[in-house]
Amino acid sequence: MRRAETATLTWADYRAEFPIFESTTYLNTCSLAPLSRRVAAAVGEYLRLWQQFGASAWYGPWWEEIATLRRRVAQVIGADPSEVALFPHVTAALVAAASAVDFRTRPRVVCSELEFPTTRYLWQTKTGIAAVTLNSPDGMTLPLEEYDRAVDDRTALVVGSHVYFTSGMVQDITALARLAHARGASCLIDAYQSLGQLPLDVHATGVDFLVGGTLKWLLGGSGLAFLYVRGDLIPRLQPEVIGWFAHRDQFTFAPAFEYAADARRFEGGTPSVAAVYAASAGLQIVLEIGVERLRARQLELTSDLVARARETGLRPRVPSDLRQHAGIVTIPRADPPAVVRGLREQGVIVDDRPGVVRVSPFFFNVPDDHQRAVDAFAALERRGVR
Repeated sequence: MRRAETATLTWADYRAEFPIFESTTYLNTCSLAPLSRRVAAAVGEYLRLWQQFGASAWYGPWWEEIATLRRRVAQVIGADPSEVALFPHVTAALVAAASAVDFRTRPRVVCSELEFPTTRYLWQTKTGIAAVTLNSPDGMTLPLEEYDRAVDDRTALVVGSHVYFTSGMVQDITALARLAHARGASCLIDAYQSLGQLPLDVHATGVDFLVGGTLKWLLGGSGLAFLYVRGDLIPRLQPEVIGWFAHRDQFTFAPAFEYAADARRFEGGTPSVAAVYAASAGLQIVLEIGVERLRARQLELTSDLVARARETGLRPRVPSDLRQHAGIVTIPRADPPAVVRGLREQGVIVDDRPGVVRVSPFFFNVPDDHQRAVDAFAALERRGVR
């Protein structure tokens, strides 16, 4: 779609890209973005090429789509494509990054209890690593002061989230990277919950590693994640968990391994091409709208949702300044799974985490969606489901 055409598209036009809104009030992008017509068409194109060309599709369109995806990921995070490695999920990206870090003289990894389980479990189970997990004073944030007290000259890696998955609070990752570097440690950021809804320039932040995926705010569905590695670090890092895509010249099928010159040296085996096509199409929508514009829309929608929730007697956990917050509004409930089931019966799709129901509007939502959701909450309360 040409730039002149996209400039005339309204939020209603973009909402029409997502058929789920014809029958459902969907407020769950923080778990999985709804399927767009464009992503569905991209997967259809992958299937068409597979049917028409079989394996020979690799020699042109499939390989080109992987390169397009890498460029689009780089563009949305403010990186160079040479700094982006592709993976099937964040676990694989984290394992590859961890295999390139030398923990022999600095065996500690510092993270917080607010990180998504994947980014905590890896360090807790890896031999030779002392995992330090910091407690949050309020269950929503992790002050930099807590990191400051914990990070020392035995720390190899400081791990944090750009946006916390249970609270939606935004972490100052530039300050966190600066703190890590001052102690001689590297900084790894989980940006899964921020990319697509918060502007990001990884070069400006100074982080060393950053992981994300297309499942949520990047609109591309499951099966595709990525790792950013700071460009000047790449030649010095030799990941030990790799596959044939990491080879300098993979199609020579050489008997001896040589690292690729760029972040591809972290990659494993053949990616799911269907996921590549879906992810690339989702990113195209995000880049077409622009993350700055998406962030402005997100703040409008979140403000509206919070106001309506409070008017209904709900108590969403958000800061007074919503600029410190992303698009994940958490509402404490005594029985979150029961509330989620009850809302689903009323055609409202949200999600739960321990102690809270998560409601996550994005650019395709409208205030009427919020009102239907809070009305559904109220109807459940009248039935004793809280």
